Amino acid sequence: MPESVPLRCPACRREHVYTAPPYPCACGSPAAPRLDRTAAPVVRAHRAWDEEWVTVRCAACGRRNQWPHPELGCPCGTVLRIPVSDAPAPARPEADAGLTAPVRRTPFRPLTIRTARDAVTVAALYLRWLGYRDIRRADQRPPSGIGLAAPGLVAQVDPAVRPASSRDVECLWLTAMTESAACVYFSLSGYAEEARARADTLSVPLFVLDLTGTPTPVNGPGRELSESGAG
Repeated sequence: MPESVPLRCPACRREHVYTAPPYPCACGSPAAPRLDRTAAPVVRAHRAWDEEWVTVRCAACGRRNQWPHPELGCPCGTVLRIPVSDAPAPARPEADAGLTAPVRRTPFRPLTIRTARDAVTVAALYLRWLGYRDIRRADQRPPSGIGLAAPGLVAQVDPAVRPASSRDVECLWLTAMTESAACVYFSLSGYAEEARARADTLSVPLFVLDLTGTPTPVNGPGRELSESGAG
């Protein structure tokens, strides 16, 4: 059950009750950060990519995932960072030691996209749902959009209002080739016809992000990745 804590905005003194949102672990179980009830919320004035994530251990399988750091937007306009406890979540009872249940992915839980940052968060969560680990901001910035990286993978999230071009797809593919990695492209506005054709030739999985936060594969490599996952 998601954890909730009472808190007060230090700017306007409004009282709030914050509930930590659960995200799907690759094993299919929901995982949410443990909230620190003894610490006060912190006002967010500036953002840094390295501070946007928190490590959460799944109580079901033990995986250590990185989820967006809990935040609350107060009606007064103040953004509050919710403190997270370092204490591990209580482990679930182990199943019969002689039996190993198969790991099945539950349906992906979308996150509403309102900003470019939301689009990046959705892409990162979806990649984790597919089974990729240690997702971070890519060291090399793509010509357009925002780059993500994981071991053996580079991804591009394009929040532009224009459809992605063939050149965009080729640049991502070339980056992946230089790093001996696979690649995935996420776009909010879809793809030009030549971009789809080029992606099929290069076997680049293409996904479209709608505003509900649901990634939809739009070519063969994308559908194959969505069905099989990172494994």
